[in-house]
Amino acid sequence: MRAVIPFKRTNAKSRLSPLLSGKEREELAMAMLNDVTEALLGSGCFEVIDVLSTSIIEVRGVNIVLTDKGLNEALNEYLQKMTSHSINEPVLIIMADIPLVSTGNIRDITSSPADIVIAPGRMGGTNALFIRDPSSFRVDYYGASFLKHNDIASRNGLKIEVFDSFNLSTDIDEVADLAEVLLHGKGHASRYLEKLGLGFARNIGRVGIKRV
Repeated sequence: MRAVIPFKRTNAKSRLSPLLSGKEREELAMAMLNDVTEALLGSGCFEVIDVLSTSIIEVRGVNIVLTDKGLNEALNEYLQKMTSHSINEPVLIIMADIPLVSTGNIRDITSSPADIVIAPGRMGGTNALFIRDPSSFRVDYYGASFLKHNDIASRNGLKIEVFDSFNLSTDIDEVADLAEVLLHGKGHASRYLEKLGLGFARNIGRVGIKRV
C-alpha cells in the first residue's frame, strides 16, 4: 500500500495573507505537511509515501517527487505510472493541509472494503481519496470534487464509502480555520502558530484568531 501527498510551498495558502506573511505561510504549510506525513508513518499502513512537490523540500521518512504539473495532471500521471509499472496496490491520496488527521483516521480509511473511500472537505472538496485499484480511477479536483469523484466511481461500477471525519474535513484555507488548529491540534502546525504568538479573539459569536 502507498500514499501520495500533493504539496506546494511557494506562495502557499494565499488566503491566509491577511494575517501571515509569505514566509510564515510557507513555514505553516511545511508544518502541516509534517503533521500529515507523521500520521501516515505512524499508521504503519504504507510501504511507500511520496510527496509530489513543486519545489525541493526535506521531510523525514518520505520520498520527494518533484513535479511542475498541476494537481490533476500530476496525480493522474502518478496513477498512470503505477498502472504502467504493474503496481496494483491500493493508494491513498491525501491533502497536505489537514493537520488534525490522526493515525486512527488513516487506519480506518485503509481498512475499508470499499473500492473507493472519499473523505470530503468542506464546500464539496475532497481531502482524502483511497483507491483500491489505481488502474480503475482518475481524479478530478477543484470545484465540487467530492461530487465529481462520486460520479467517476459510479460510472466505473465501484463501491463507494464516504468517510465522515471532523479531523479530515478540517482543511486550512482561511484565517478563521486556524482556530481549529489551535483548539484541537497537538502537532507541528499548532506549535508553529503558538510560536508566532497567535491566539484567540474572543468576540461575540465564533472564536477568531489574532496576534497576541
